Amino acid sequence: MSREPDGLAELLPQWHRLRDTEGGEPLRALLAVIAEQVDRVRDGVDQSYENLFVETAAPWVLPYLGDLVGYRPLPGYERVQAAGLGDADDVDARSRLAEALAPRRDVAATVANRRRKGTLALLEELAQDVAGWPARAVEFSRLVSHQQPVRLYGTGTEAADLRRLGRGRLADVREGGRLDLAGGPFDTAARSVDVRRAGSPRRRGGHSPAGVGLFVWRLKPCRVSRAPAYCVDRARSLYTFSILGNDTALVTRPVPEPSTTHIATIDNVPASISRRQLADRPADHYGPGKSFTVWRDGQDEPVPLSDIVVADLSGWRYRPRLGQVAVDPVLGRIAFGSRSAPRRGVWVTYHHAFGDDTGGGEYPRERVTPPAARTYRVGPGQAHQKIMGAYEQWRTDRRAGHCGAEGIIEITHSGAYQEQLDFDLGRGDRLELRAAEGCRPVIRLLDWYSNRPDALNIRAQEGTQDDADAPRIVLDGLLVTGRGLHVSGPVGAVVLRHCTLVPGWSLEADCGPHSPEEPSLVLDRTTACVSIDRSILGTIEVIGEEVSTDPLAIHIRDSILDATGHGLPALSAPDCRHAHAVLHAHRTTVIGEVHTHAVGIAENSVFTGRLRVARRGIGCLRFSYVPPGSRTPRRHRCQPDLVGAERAGAVRPLLSSERYGTPEYGRLADGGPWQIRRGADDGSEMGVFHRLHEPQREDSLRARLAEYTPAGTDAGILPVT
Repeated sequence: MSREPDGLAELLPQWHRLRDTEGGEPLRALLAVIAEQVDRVRDGVDQSYENLFVETAAPWVLPYLGDLVGYRPLPGYERVQAAGLGDADDVDARSRLAEALAPRRDVAATVANRRRKGTLALLEELAQDVAGWPARAVEFSRLVSHQQPVRLYGTGTEAADLRRLGRGRLADVREGGRLDLAGGPFDTAARSVDVRRAGSPRRRGGHSPAGVGLFVWRLKPCRVSRAPAYCVDRARSLYTFSILGNDTALVTRPVPEPSTTHIATIDNVPASISRRQLADRPADHYGPGKSFTVWRDGQDEPVPLSDIVVADLSGWRYRPRLGQVAVDPVLGRIAFGSRSAPRRGVWVTYHHAFGDDTGGGEYPRERVTPPAARTYRVGPGQAHQKIMGAYEQWRTDRRAGHCGAEGIIEITHSGAYQEQLDFDLGRGDRLELRAAEGCRPVIRLLDWYSNRPDALNIRAQEGTQDDADAPRIVLDGLLVTGRGLHVSGPVGAVVLRHCTLVPGWSLEADCGPHSPEEPSLVLDRTTACVSIDRSILGTIEVIGEEVSTDPLAIHIRDSILDATGHGLPALSAPDCRHAHAVLHAHRTTVIGEVHTHAVGIAENSVFTGRLRVARRGIGCLRFSYVPPGSRTPRRHRCQPDLVGAERAGAVRPLLSSERYGTPEYGRLADGGPWQIRRGADDGSEMGVFHRLHEPQREDSLRARLAEYTPAGTDAGILPVT
């Protein structure tokens, strides 16, 4: 039987179908309704069979399957499953939280894990399956130094086997490789006993006879493939791996562990690459398919490993010899030898660390291509080499009637495009400028003109005020540096997805903003509805008539709005006046002050600067942090309101880093107040990384450690990043 709506109608004899057509097809409509219900029953029967297996069961069935083998989900899972249906965002958030509280892989491996209870390899698997974090388990009891018993200094083989000569000895300062790993997860040197518990929430210790530490890496390795390096000094041939010119630490590309009993090494986790480590094992980190690779002058073959030397390029004082290429993995810098400078550029592949898939990159993104859209590809080997060339071709085809209103300009490689971009949109235009899957293109807006700004201009022609015909533009997966975006005219919608508009336009070597007071997005007398999703950008400036026009709608989700300073305006009109806009912020971190007409909704968000709203009678703030002295609409369970005025100064967001370009950018510090780290509506953290549900994952991992470690063992989670 067909699952089409007319499946049952097609089973009727032809004579009945003809008679039904003459009467207006009432029988066909009835059979379509019946077919829909039949399909629902069939799907239910099929799902009932799938629910018998943990790999295919529905999420609500997992606790029941786990109960059969004694699996215990964390408290709160019942509330997640009992929550009513909502919009797509609510359903997606609920599914992510359910996965954090009762991961499918953890339920499936319950029986097998109990057979391996007490092994270090199992603890590492639990960290990956339960929390999604690469980990290395260390038995501190084997690293505690003590004197050797006299009775073991015999001549028998049994006594020789029991000797532990590595304990109690002094450190050998000539072993540079071991000293480089001291104090970290790969430290193998003996240490004196520490009475503090490894799982202490206040001050962790661990080196005790019963201590076990689980070192976890919470930052993800982000890959950048065959991208141009940034030339700091062309005369001396100095480059940085980052296209923005800032220092960035290189991390290893994790390789899978060979077996389930293998203990993780430095090659199996996204660990930072030290200079000593790279010097001792260069072949393990350099080359195609490894942690980083360097090409020069457009050659297909990378720079030979024999030409790579490891050096400390702080201050650019080190000068390599003729034919050598000096690499500093700690700072992410490259220096070429004298008289061997590249003539046609340098390209690199490397990995750096970041908290989540936000701001664009080579990670998978959900993209929808309309069937009627015409795609114009830009890049090496494609029909167009320039973005504006593809745009002009689309405009020509549009005027000639060869394509519809929907056009897609897709950039197919992670290159840098230095051109002046001006998009003039007409009635009904639907333009999307996006990165291809697995690419991170960079748009560098330079100082082209001396008498006007050089932003990426998006303009709409007059006479397109009708909502149905208002033009729309989408930017997806792009990194824009050098200048910002300037939107003017009656644009219908501006959508930023997985994009980065570098706060402060560009970066210094220490990741400081080059122009901290310059806006990244200017809405100049426009009617555009702005939607920002999973993006990073600087200040938004709104310029417009406040009397005869309605306020603009600005929707921000899972993003960082960074004014590069707590006292600088993140959203305002010129001269720090109230922006004629209504802000809707969901799971957003705002660094700076907000001066706006109204706030429609702000939930699970963090505002580090004061929030000042002109119209307080509409909108709501819920489960968010706003500094004392802010003027806001009504609040629901916001901080620091819940702790009182006497403790308001102690409860404030503490970010690990506030500079874009650093690995910990935008993350709440572990030592910050728990009222913010667990203050969202579902118990997760406020801000841009709310969707990771790290507090729930940490709680779930602690519960599993208590279940699978031997009795009397003091197990603790030690975050490396």
